Amino acid sequence: MTLRKILNSIYLWYPKTPFFYGWLILAVSGIGAFIATSVAQTVFGGIQDLIWMEMNWDRKTIALAATLGTWTSGLTMPFIGKLVDRFGPRWMMLAASILVGAGSIYLSESKTIWQFFFCYIVVRSIAGPNLQNLIPRTVAVNFFQKRRNFAMGITAFNRIAGESINLQIITMVSSSFSWRTAYRTLGAIALPLSIPIFLLIRHKPEDVGDFPDGKSPVPETGESVNKNDRIWTFQEIISLPSFWFIMIAEFVAVTSTSMIIFQLVPFLTDGGMTQMAAAAALTTGNLLAGISVPGWGFLTDKFTTKRIAIIIICLALIPTTLFLFIPSGLVSFILVITWTVITGVVFVMGSMMLGTVFSRSSFGTVTGITGPTRTAAMGLGPTLGAFIISSTNSYNPVFITAILGYFVVVFLYSSVRTESSPL
Repeated sequence: MTLRKILNSIYLWYPKTPFFYGWLILAVSGIGAFIATSVAQTVFGGIQDLIWMEMNWDRKTIALAATLGTWTSGLTMPFIGKLVDRFGPRWMMLAASILVGAGSIYLSESKTIWQFFFCYIVVRSIAGPNLQNLIPRTVAVNFFQKRRNFAMGITAFNRIAGESINLQIITMVSSSFSWRTAYRTLGAIALPLSIPIFLLIRHKPEDVGDFPDGKSPVPETGESVNKNDRIWTFQEIISLPSFWFIMIAEFVAVTSTSMIIFQLVPFLTDGGMTQMAAAAALTTGNLLAGISVPGWGFLTDKFTTKRIAIIIICLALIPTTLFLFIPSGLVSFILVITWTVITGVVFVMGSMMLGTVFSRSSFGTVTGITGPTRTAAMGLGPTLGAFIISSTNSYNPVFITAILGYFVVVFLYSSVRTESSPL
């Protein structure tokens, strides 16, 4: 057998699983999420004090790096969305895993602010869409139809679990060594993890001789199960009113949520809590949120995405309002966990709603279109929160701004016209 045939056999190989291959796809996506979330915004928010104290910067500088990295990630999404719909995820996720691993090692060697900014922005822009959100969600939509939102909930759990694990790894390693050692370690781990991603990930169930949900697309009635499986043009996408309501609501919701979540650890430490305890609160909340997100996905599959989304935002208003009145200490620790659990689904909620309208053949494209606004919101939140706190010397204006934002989101989601879209 020639070398070319051997390599081709390796490329085409996939394990014959006793269960639907889509579940393995979701598990493998979790490996990519772990690699990507080492530079995720939530993780950076939790470890920002470790970095700025060594580098003699301030929190606004770290927040600006997070913002620019997230925005750059958003700018790449329309292109990545088109590429993954056309060519599939395997080579894209492999390259991203290797680049993020190498970039994390280089980030640990940063000596100047410009080195740090350049490396973080490049690594973040690669990690986010390729390993953390756009491509994993697109693959989930391709493999699942009836359990689509539940599958996207699992991709959100992968992200949240990755953030929680990375946050604890970096915090613990930094307490004994430094944040630089932590990122060198994570970079070295990421490189070999790229191999199972490449070997096991697939674009569509047809690539492994299967169908969405593991079931034939043509039932006994002869009707097509996937009625909405068509390719949408750009003009068709932007002409749908529900698309605009969802995109704007997602922008406001993500801005409000990321503005708070980036400040939770400083909020607790400024109230007298230790760095380890504050990071533990964020980690616990993130993990519980990750467990809850597939549950929300299950409910949206069972009922309507619009209704569940409004309920989630209304629930988020309760702990956000309590932040204004609860003093620091054990109660604030519990409140941070509660808030994080409720809002964990916010970052995937817009994709769940879009996935109900735009099916698998165009999901990468449509999420690529909304990607810049979504990531602009994720980038805007930390910087906006940092500047508000710096200007007012108080966290309360941040919470008030988020409360107003959540009310706007409820109004926008309520305005989605169910008669003109499947929502």
